[in-house]
Amino acid sequence: MSKKCQGQRKQKEQQEKRPATPTFLLELPLVVDPGQAARLRAHLEAARQLYNAILSEGQKRLRRMRADPAWQEARALPRTHKAERAAAFSALRKAHGFSEAALHEAVKGLRVGWIAEHIEAVLAQTLATRAYRALNRVCLGKATRVRFKSRGRGFSSIENKRNDTSLRFVLQPPEAGNAGFLLWNGDQVPALIDWKDEVVTHGLKHRIKYARLIQRPASSPRAAGADAQGYRYVVQLALEGKPHHKPKHTVGTSTVGGDLGPSTLALVPQEGEASLQVFCAELAPDAKAIRRLQRQMERQRRAGNPEHYDEKGRIKKQGKRKLRWMQSKRYQATRRRKASKERKLVAHRKSLHGRKVHEVVALGSTIIIEKMSYKAWQKTFGKSVGLRAPGMFVELLRRTVASTGGILVEVPTRTTALSQWCHGCGRRVKKPLSQRWHQCSCGVGPVQRDLYSAFLAAYLDPADPIPSCARYQGYWEGAEARLRVAHEHSIQRAKEGQALPRSLGLARAGARLPKSSGEPPQESASLLRWEELEAWAEPLEPPLLSRGELSE
Repeated sequence: MSKKCQGQRKQKEQQEKRPATPTFLLELPLVVDPGQAARLRAHLEAARQLYNAILSEGQKRLRRMRADPAWQEARALPRTHKAERAAAFSALRKAHGFSEAALHEAVKGLRVGWIAEHIEAVLAQTLATRAYRALNRVCLGKATRVRFKSRGRGFSSIENKRNDTSLRFVLQPPEAGNAGFLLWNGDQVPALIDWKDEVVTHGLKHRIKYARLIQRPASSPRAAGADAQGYRYVVQLALEGKPHHKPKHTVGTSTVGGDLGPSTLALVPQEGEASLQVFCAELAPDAKAIRRLQRQMERQRRAGNPEHYDEKGRIKKQGKRKLRWMQSKRYQATRRRKASKERKLVAHRKSLHGRKVHEVVALGSTIIIEKMSYKAWQKTFGKSVGLRAPGMFVELLRRTVASTGGILVEVPTRTTALSQWCHGCGRRVKKPLSQRWHQCSCGVGPVQRDLYSAFLAAYLDPADPIPSCARYQGYWEGAEARLRVAHEHSIQRAKEGQALPRSLGLARAGARLPKSSGEPPQESASLLRWEELEAWAEPLEPPLLSRGELSE
């Protein structure tokens, strides 16, 4: 074996033995001239074609593996025999070459000709890894199919494995100017570095694991920093360590219970003020403007493709043959305007998610919520979930809590059933979605359903998240007043004209609120201190909403 092969093998063994370390991202904009932009687009086009090729090869291997009779025999093994099933499937993957290492070998034969001039061997391996992960999701039943990257859709990102070959980021030392460059195929693309930004300064002090190039569409080719095709370029640096924590973002020490809905968020800390708010209430999308742009796009498409419509204005059915649509320049300009509005909406939502996450972390370091299926929410509350993205919020909350030394506990809904359980008598009574209040014959309630679920979550034991009546008796007397004050704040917002969803248990803003003798006068709860609040005199039937009136 040559010295070069021995050195490569030794380096590979060292990388495999290297322990996993925490990673965070830092994004820097790139200053790209027209020539560099053209070459970057060519590199990404070559990466797109190579990715599609290795994806097609992996798909063929997956189909052959599933067509093998041994596949059905392995599936027929009982799930209790985990070792036998794992050995059978592992043998099948090895026999048909369906593994990450096998695709790394296969991509060598595909990286030929002009593609090899654009994509180096290490980048080809990252593309093979990306294709394998997509195919493995189909193999495990987590996805139904893979998506090939079309020329119109493009290939918007590519990353490296490490920062010493091919696509890499180089930072000059202080005596040389502290400038940073992205190096790829002989091009040196400068990055804009704001050294006055504490986040940037903190990030560039850490070791760079690898770099990722991202191409993002701008509103038009005339936008600031955009190339002739209307794209901006940024570099994402994967850095070793933990992200910067700003001093203004405090971290609480209490335990916080949360109840997240498609459009609402209830928070009840063990120590502090409870809240019931509309999730991402400041997110005000211009839905009418987007809808007008959609109608305009449809009219432009009809004008440019009259042969695809029948006399009644319906699209003609062509069987399996795909229709070829002509797109005018005005249609493309309208589509860019609509995409620009949607990108601004995404950026605003991301900002609101970050702000709310820091507010939650400021209440406590231990966050307890119920584990929900956000994909199931998409089927029932598609509009609210698509607008507010609760699943993305929970993922951001998980990362932030972990980086600050806290913990996010997601308790299973089947065993806890917080919205159905009563701590007074320990019974579980299934409630319809239209019933937004909890009131039990044992004397607990009436209390808003989301706030009550958050209260139950706040005092759960993270080690054993099973609700117990004895655990809540000592906390309910002090927490009941806090929950009522939080609900009264929601009533006040409704009276002031704020649009609130029906899931809060309130009528629409500006309308007369439903009367309930179980509710206290508005002035009493706002003037009295928490310790002076008394139980309501006549806890009668709480106001309920019919199923037809309930929205997301």
